[in-house]
Amino acid sequence: MSEKKVSLLEGFKAFLMRGNVIDLAVAVVIGAAFTNIVNAVVKGIINPLVGAFGTQDLDNYSSCLQGPCTTDPKTGEMDGIEILWGSVLSATLSFLITAAVVYFLMVLPMAKYLARRAAMQAAKDGVQETIEVSELEVLKEIRDALVAQRTGGAPGQSSGDTPGGADGTAAGPREDR
Repeated sequence: MSEKKVSLLEGFKAFLMRGNVIDLAVAVVIGAAFTNIVNAVVKGIINPLVGAFGTQDLDNYSSCLQGPCTTDPKTGEMDGIEILWGSVLSATLSFLITAAVVYFLMVLPMAKYLARRAAMQAAKDGVQETIEVSELEVLKEIRDALVAQRTGGAPGQSSGDTPGGADGTAAGPREDR
């Protein structure tokens, strides 16, 4: 039974040591800290700008759906049905700011970096193919020169490439007359 516990612990340790689990944990921590920054921007900058047209706090924007929306000062209960669209607007602005910052500061630069890296790799592959092609051409030239030396023919022409036989006579079946 102790072997099963050890294997479970080893499996759990292997799971925790995977790179993607650690990356996910870091992303959650950074995301939580980033949320605080975005909320501070919304409350410190966006809300006052919106407040120039009305109330300073977006959460105070609301509409009454049914009946008079009055709050009883003694009990704190609301009469009527109130729709708090200001808090929805505030959350929407927070989301849009978060999405914009993530896109412009993280996604877009990473996409440009990956595209530049892919272009460099493609250029490197193109150079490698050119080198391989030029090496192949040089090897063909060397081969042709060696063949020409052996047969005494012109470079670039092997013995099988000559229009006639080795003695210069026409190729073809020989007839004894």
